[in-house]
Amino acid sequence: MTDTATAPLTFAVTRNLAAKNPAQREAILQDPGFGTNFTDHMVDICWSEGGGWHRPRVQPYGPIPLDPAAAVLHYGQEIFEGIKAYRHADGSVHTFRPDRNAARLRNSARRLALPELPTEHFIQSLRELVAVDLDWVPSGADQSLYFRPFMFAKEAFLGVRPAKKVAYYLIACPAGSYFAGGVKPVSIWLSENYARAGKGGTGAAKTGGNYASSLLPQAEAYEKGCDQVVFLDQDGNVEELGGMNVVFVFKDGRVVTPESDSILEGITRDSLLQLAEDRGLTVERRAVSLQEWRDGVANGDITEVFACGTAAVVTPIGALKGEGFEEAQPQGDLALSLREELTDIQYGRREDKHGWLVRLDA
Repeated sequence: MTDTATAPLTFAVTRNLAAKNPAQREAILQDPGFGTNFTDHMVDICWSEGGGWHRPRVQPYGPIPLDPAAAVLHYGQEIFEGIKAYRHADGSVHTFRPDRNAARLRNSARRLALPELPTEHFIQSLRELVAVDLDWVPSGADQSLYFRPFMFAKEAFLGVRPAKKVAYYLIACPAGSYFAGGVKPVSIWLSENYARAGKGGTGAAKTGGNYASSLLPQAEAYEKGCDQVVFLDQDGNVEELGGMNVVFVFKDGRVVTPESDSILEGITRDSLLQLAEDRGLTVERRAVSLQEWRDGVANGDITEVFACGTAAVVTPIGALKGEGFEEAQPQGDLALSLREELTDIQYGRREDKHGWLVRLDA
């Protein structure tokens, strides 16, 4: 189901006649929050078995017509991504490693039996939306424009097979600082009754079902007074949080992150690990058991634990709680130092030595 076309698409653009006026938009940008205020337009590209990717357009943001028999509603054929755009001091707008998000979207599509959107089309969709909604990219400290690309099976049929009609959409929302009062350590609840994913499952795909299955254990974490939940795999190894990767810092200079075929590949995580390697630290991607975690904290081998992802960038972990135990987690300087370096690159305040930034408004 791979579409190998790489020629640029020709987008039709329909302007939103009910777009927010400048005063309304600026009022939102003063305190955008996250995921509640959306830009005036969205991208829509169709795919069919016979026609491939076609009818690309930018249109007013609004409801999506969907047949009640659409395959996504019955069989969960759906994937998505998360990526940001940053306004630099000179007013230009850049995104961060979009080729990696495009590759992850293709990997997710392959696992969910959906068509694979070429990288060129993915990045072009970001540019096309920014072209009409450029004024929605905020310029405040730690603010960004969050893109949500997503794809789903829209063919109307009740039969278990890959859909022959699929839709790709791109919407965006201005995002404020994740930590309004500064970065604070979070407490983590160890989920031992629920699994996020299984061997051979969809854990490495960014699909809604993985997140739906995390909601009940996340609610359990809240009941236990924790901010997030951490999952284990069937072998007792640390997997990830509900939506973030985990990283352990050892006293001998090693930076270790869990890795398996049931963990979503984190683009923020891999970028942070590259920056750690640039500093001469040793990075290991391997299985990490819960016992290694707890013993390492107890004997001082582990000096810092943090989580990372697109929304929060880096979040220090301050406590691990489970049935019958609560253990404080050591706090160090590496997590916040790497966070500062990465965000400085994203906002153009520091040299981009790896060529990660891609300009969208030119």
